[in-house]
Amino acid sequence: MNLAEWLVRTARRVPDAPALMHGATVVATYADFARRAARIATGLRQAHGIQPGDRVALFMENAPAYLELLYGIWWAGAVAVPINHKLHPREAAFILEDCGAGLVAASRPDEATRGMLGEGRVRLIDLAGDDHRTLLEHAPMEALEPVHSDALAWLFYTSGTTGRPKGVMLTVANLQAMTFAYFVDVDEVLAEDAALYAAPMSHGAGLYNFMHVLRGSRHVVPVSGGFDPAEILELAGSVGSLSMFAAPTMVRRLVSHAKAVGHDGTGIRTIVYGGGPMYVADIEEAVAALGERFVQIYGQGETPMTITALSRTEVADRAHPRWRERLGSVGRAQSCVEVRVADEDGRTLPSGKSGEILVRGPSVMAGYWRNPAATAESLRDDWLWTGDVGAMDADGYLTLMDRSKDVIISGGTNIYPREVEEVLLRHAAVAEVSVVGRPSAEWGEDVVAFVVAADGDAADPAALDAHCREAIARFKRPKAYHFVDELPKNNYGKVLKTELRKRLADAPVG
Repeated sequence: MNLAEWLVRTARRVPDAPALMHGATVVATYADFARRAARIATGLRQAHGIQPGDRVALFMENAPAYLELLYGIWWAGAVAVPINHKLHPREAAFILEDCGAGLVAASRPDEATRGMLGEGRVRLIDLAGDDHRTLLEHAPMEALEPVHSDALAWLFYTSGTTGRPKGVMLTVANLQAMTFAYFVDVDEVLAEDAALYAAPMSHGAGLYNFMHVLRGSRHVVPVSGGFDPAEILELAGSVGSLSMFAAPTMVRRLVSHAKAVGHDGTGIRTIVYGGGPMYVADIEEAVAALGERFVQIYGQGETPMTITALSRTEVADRAHPRWRERLGSVGRAQSCVEVRVADEDGRTLPSGKSGEILVRGPSVMAGYWRNPAATAESLRDDWLWTGDVGAMDADGYLTLMDRSKDVIISGGTNIYPREVEEVLLRHAAVAEVSVVGRPSAEWGEDVVAFVVAADGDAADPAALDAHCREAIARFKRPKAYHFVDELPKNNYGKVLKTELRKRLADAPVG
C-alpha cells in the first residue's frame, strides 16, 4: 500500500478539517494538503524525471512544506531520504552520493550547500526561491503509484562506531507497524489533537505524522521552526491539545520555563520523550510541574520508536512499591516486537542480568542500504542487535545500562565519536585523539576530546574548533579539550574510553 493512501482517505473523510499550520495559522486543510501532495508528485515525475523507487532527499528545516513534499514523494512511489539540516554540506554530500539521490529539496541553499550537488549530478529544489511554487502549479497526479508493502519508503542515515553513515532501509510495512504500535502502546490520537514539530522532522518527530494524518488531526510547525519553550506554551494556549516528541534536554528546558512563568501544562496533551537518558529526578520534577502528560519510548533508527514504552500512567504512578525503579526504566516491549537481553552468543539472559538488547518484529528495518556486511552484523536470525546494553526485570521492564557503541547523545541527537576523532586527526597538531561524552545537566552529554599533541605541546583549542567547523556540524564539535601525554590503552592497543570517562568524573573539565 502506498503510504499516501492514508492522506487520501482522510482528505475524503474530512476535507475541510485544518491540516497544516504555521504557528497558530492554518495554511492548508486536508483537501489542500492532499491536492498539494498530488501536484508535487506530478512535478517530481514530469519536471524532474523521478520514477518509482528513486531517492529524493529533504535537506530542510521544519516547515509545513516538509509534509507536503514528503507525501508528494510517496504519492509518486519514490523514497524519502531525510537529512538533518544541521549537518555540514560535506556530510550531506556523502549521503546524497551513497543513496544515489537524483534530487534534493533544500530550505535555504547557500554556496556551500550547492557545492554538495556533485557537479550537477543531483538536482536542487530551492525552497527559498520559486521551485516549490512551480511544483504546485502542476496538475494533480490523480492515481497513487502502486507500492508493495516491502517497498522502501524512508531511507534514514545513521552512523555506527566507524563514523561512516549507514542508510537504514525502512519499508512501507515497517512504518505501518510503527504507526499501529503507537496507538496500542504509546498514545491515542484524537481529531482535535495537534502534532507539534519542535524536534527535527528529519528524525523520529517527523515519523509521528502518520498517526495524526490517520486521525485527521492538525500538524503544527512553530514559527521559530524548532524548540522554544515560551513559544510552545503560547501555542498550548492558542492551538491546544498539543502532542509532541521531545528529547530529555527539551523536557528539562520546557519544565524550567513553565515553572518560572507559572504554567501548569494546560493545552499540552502528550509529551513523548526519548532519544537519550532521562534522569529519574528530572521526570519526577516534570510530572510534578506539568501533570500526567508524559510517555517514554525507546527505539532506534533501525526500529523507529518501537522497542519499549512506559505509559503515562506508569510515568505518573507513585503508588507502586517499585515506582521509582520502573520510572528509571524504558518500559516494556511494545506490542509489535519481541525484546530480549542476550549474551554475546545470543543466549537469552535471566532477569536482572545485563547484556545486549535484541529486538525482532515487523518494525525492524530491512537492512542497511548497499551495506551487506553491516546488515549481517546487526541482523542475525531476524533479530536486531541494537548495540545497547540493558537488563530486564521479572515483570518485563527494561533498563538501559550503557551504550556499547560509545554513542554520545547530546540534546537528543546521536554524535559518533569516531567521526569527530577522524576529523581531529586530520589536523597537523593532533597525533592521537579519543572522544567521549561528559554528563551535562543541560544537554544530557557534552562532547569532550582527549588529545595527544603531535609536537608534545598543547595545540590551540580555537584552531581545533575552527578545523572542526570546516568539516562537521557545529553541534558535533567538542565542548572541551584535554591535552594528555598519552591515551590509556589495553594490551591490544585499544583506547580505554572507560578510563577517560572516569577521569572526567573525578576531575570535570571546566
